[in-house]
Amino acid sequence: MANIDFGGTVEEVVTSEEFTLQQAREALEKEVVAVLGYGVQGPGQALNMRDNGIEVIIGQRQGTASWDKAVADGFVPGNTLFPVEEAARKATVIQYLLSDAGQVAMWPAIKECLNEGDALYFSHGFGIVYREQTGIVPPENVDVILVAPKGSGTTVRTNFLDGSGINSSFAIHQDFTGRARTRTIALGIVIGSGYLFPTTFEKEVYSDLTGERGVLMGCLAGVMEAQYTVLRKNGHSPSEAFNETVEELTQSLIRLVAQNGMDWMYANCSTTAQRGALDWAPRFRDAVAPVFEQLYKSVITGEETRRTLDCNSAPDYREKLNEELAVIHNSEMWQAGAAVRALRPENRRK
Repeated sequence: MANIDFGGTVEEVVTSEEFTLQQAREALEKEVVAVLGYGVQGPGQALNMRDNGIEVIIGQRQGTASWDKAVADGFVPGNTLFPVEEAARKATVIQYLLSDAGQVAMWPAIKECLNEGDALYFSHGFGIVYREQTGIVPPENVDVILVAPKGSGTTVRTNFLDGSGINSSFAIHQDFTGRARTRTIALGIVIGSGYLFPTTFEKEVYSDLTGERGVLMGCLAGVMEAQYTVLRKNGHSPSEAFNETVEELTQSLIRLVAQNGMDWMYANCSTTAQRGALDWAPRFRDAVAPVFEQLYKSVITGEETRRTLDCNSAPDYREKLNEELAVIHNSEMWQAGAAVRALRPENRRK
């Protein structure tokens, strides 16, 4: 592992220089990896592993869009694509990548498929950390490990294809074989991680649930909507409001932040923009800090888990979700966004 100074705190991380792809292949050469669930994280991780020479099979319920997607991606029914339980029985590493509610529903059946010495792999600490609500308690004779990419399954794949990788955390909850750490790091490398940093199942799920509801998705969507609405109320056109709220952020400024940090982005903007951002950032920070405190408390007490399982386990979950997403899709703001994106030069050339 390499020691890296993160703003004054030294942490250990693993890159493909310390643990090479060849070492990862050797560590996993006798393993059969079953990816259970071909929805969000499953495709990216499975395809990256397959491209890296790992023996991968898919477990997915037949007759679903995800089964059809696996077939389209080259997995063959009866050969590398099986019903969920059959895939679990064939594997030595079971990547449990069903939705959180799906993991709860399938756990009694999956538990019976585990053999001594298998590795039960998660990309989210949800099921293990909130086991009093999920009922997911693994047997003592298996490794229980985690690699959590810091991005969507789509990005796991696209970053792998462009050669950049995506950062991932890793953790060991249970080491039965004495090889859990090696297995975990090897799997992190072959799914295409840019670098790996250690965590615990608890810290992963607390940070992840907070991040998704906060800056990464919930906060971002809410703040964008608030600014767009204020601009529209004050007579700005949809095109202008959307460009100033979303397009400039996603197509320019956030890319500068990604390259060299927030200070570098400030330095590459006008002095007027710098002054305004420096003056107003503390006000936004102080305004939302109490909301983040409430959010984090809701995460660690299990209230967010309760709501997630209640909503996502309902028989009409998919219909209600589609209705909620349709409200966003059909809103003026995001219809304006579709028009703006269509006007990008690269899209006009298609």
